[in-house]
Amino acid sequence: MNLDPIRSRLVLVTTPLPDADAEARMRAALSGGDIASVLIDPAGRDAAAFQRFAEMLVPIVQEAGAAAIVVDDSRTAGRVKADGLHLTGGDLEALGEAVSSFRPKMIVGGSGFETRHDALDAGEWMPDYILFGRIGGDADPEPHKKSLALAEWWAPIVEIPCILLAGGDLSTLEDAAATGSEFIGLSRAVFGEGVDPAAGVAAANRVFDDVFERFTP
Repeated sequence: MNLDPIRSRLVLVTTPLPDADAEARMRAALSGGDIASVLIDPAGRDAAAFQRFAEMLVPIVQEAGAAAIVVDDSRTAGRVKADGLHLTGGDLEALGEAVSSFRPKMIVGGSGFETRHDALDAGEWMPDYILFGRIGGDADPEPHKKSLALAEWWAPIVEIPCILLAGGDLSTLEDAAATGSEFIGLSRAVFGEGVDPAAGVAAANRVFDDVFERFTP
């Protein structure tokens, strides 16, 4: 059981990034402050297009000291030498197979486990983390209430870290950080249209600092 205050770290999710300016916007985001990892999402691309997208982003992410994690495509993850694989389907068997096949060489995490029971069952496979929220599902300004509740329950009692996917507006980020989640995922709030990625990352890290200081005795 973890009752000590947690200073959340940032995980970026690339879902809104268009191919045309993905490299520039990723470099800008990585220049903005601390980022633990980046989940590289196919977001509807076919296999060939996604491999090109991942090939472009993975070395940039790794050079910045963050982990590059490919979503739902183990073949591409291997080909582009990603640091990890994330599975979104909420499939316990698939998660178990990925953990058995790829760890410890690669980070393996999963999402789609939407009840406490399912999340604990997923944890039995000992992935590196569980993500609460639906990748691509951050259109609302605030995090989904079910995801928020699951992260708030999970973070203090389970040793496996969690990523909570926050909402699409940084104004609600404090609520996500206050759950005590080890990692907070941001997508539209950093990579959405009209957003300055570097400023978004810097602002997120300020929120994490403020929340951590508030809860530290």
